[in-house]
Amino acid sequence: MKLTFYKYQGTGNDFVMIDNRQQIFDKNDTKQVAFLCDRRFGIGADGLILLENHPEYDFKMVYYNADGNESSMCGNGGRCLVAFAKHLGVIEDKATFEAVDGLHHATVDNNIVHLQMQDVDLVEKHDSHVFLNTGSPHHVEFKGNLDDMDVKTEGAKIRYSDLYGKAGSNINFVNKIEDGFFAVRTYERGVEDETLSCGTGVTAVAIAMHNTGETDKETIALQVQGGQLQVSFEVVNGHYKNVWLIGPATFVFKGEVEC
Repeated sequence: MKLTFYKYQGTGNDFVMIDNRQQIFDKNDTKQVAFLCDRRFGIGADGLILLENHPEYDFKMVYYNADGNESSMCGNGGRCLVAFAKHLGVIEDKATFEAVDGLHHATVDNNIVHLQMQDVDLVEKHDSHVFLNTGSPHHVEFKGNLDDMDVKTEGAKIRYSDLYGKAGSNINFVNKIEDGFFAVRTYERGVEDETLSCGTGVTAVAIAMHNTGETDKETIALQVQGGQLQVSFEVVNGHYKNVWLIGPATFVFKGEVEC
């Protein structure tokens, strides 16, 4: 059959979007998901996202990594899905939707999407890194020169190390540009490579930088390979509340593919 899809990207983090409100997509076919995300034989994307009906909220988000497996929360994917929902007429400028990590609120103004992320109550500080979960698990580590890094090789070493076991973790390398402004490069599990941007990753970096005293700002700019994002939050008794991921979500193209 022919499957209609839409391609969106958020600071270079790109996704195949499918309107699955009529349940046309076989969600158990991991090979098909991997094929659609393949950059040589399929459409090409860091992940695939289904927009589905929800009995209480505006819609439901179902997210798959490029390897075909359903995965934990994707921040940039969530922002792109909000833009997609607006394009479909499902929402106007505000959204409430359910994802794998729970409920999210969002607003969209032109192509800028503000997405509320989950609260973060636990930040684990270690000698060489920080670990926290922002809807997906993230390792955050300082590196002096990000430009010359082989992020795929270095990230994979940590992702597959005994530190995180079989489940693994996303790996973020960070360098401070100035107070409240950090450069980030991310290795994403499931993609098993560096991505140009990771929404839950920059959210983790922003909170980690505040928690470790690298900045006292509660609105932080993050420079990723694909552009710039912002993360804002409030700190209440050491807990990170009202966390928002802010940045562009852009329609790229629409097409059909044989499945």
